[in-house]
Amino acid sequence: MRRIGAIACVGLFLLLRSVVVAGAHPHVWVTFHSDVLYTADGRMTGIRHVWTFDDMFSAYALQGIPHAKKGAYTRQELSSLAEVNITSLKEYDFFTYAKADGNKVAFSDPIDYWLEYKDPGLTLHFTLPLKAPVSAKTMAIDIYDPTIFVDFEFAKGRPVTLVGAPQGCQLVVELPHEPTSAEQRRLSQLDANPLDPSDTYGETFANKIQVRCP
Repeated sequence: MRRIGAIACVGLFLLLRSVVVAGAHPHVWVTFHSDVLYTADGRMTGIRHVWTFDDMFSAYALQGIPHAKKGAYTRQELSSLAEVNITSLKEYDFFTYAKADGNKVAFSDPIDYWLEYKDPGLTLHFTLPLKAPVSAKTMAIDIYDPTIFVDFEFAKGRPVTLVGAPQGCQLVVELPHEPTSAEQRRLSQLDANPLDPSDTYGETFANKIQVRCP
């Protein structure tokens, strides 16, 4: 097993991936809310994410982070961790995949990102802007980890919000299906036979957002 370096030298996910963990995937749990952003003329410009990590992972990630007040962390104290986390997530496309009218669209690097700590969890805020605003009748957005190391779950009550969308646009949110017996067996084997980030199997458990506009 590799020794874990200082947290300032690795990202949140890469840090935990360096530890041998027993049991079936996933190993990190994220509850999230997303805002789908539009311009005044009705074009989608990006997605604003709010990801809250499970308390066990949050406690692990905070080890070694200097802070002035016991049990509290300021945005500034977490800034280096936020920076390296965002940098590391780029390898995984920020677990966010979008298509406009069936055609894949590309995101630019995140903006407006920061971490906050609300005992007992860390929450990552960031905005993924599209490389170019898109006008589409159907926008499909999938949130998932291709390696199934991280489990994503929509926030209860208000999972997704449309911000500035044209009048008449409808939002549909689809939860991942419950794993079948065969899928459970495969999940239990992923520690010994991990998935490659290019594998499409994780898409089976995607959280799906669809925006349908007139």
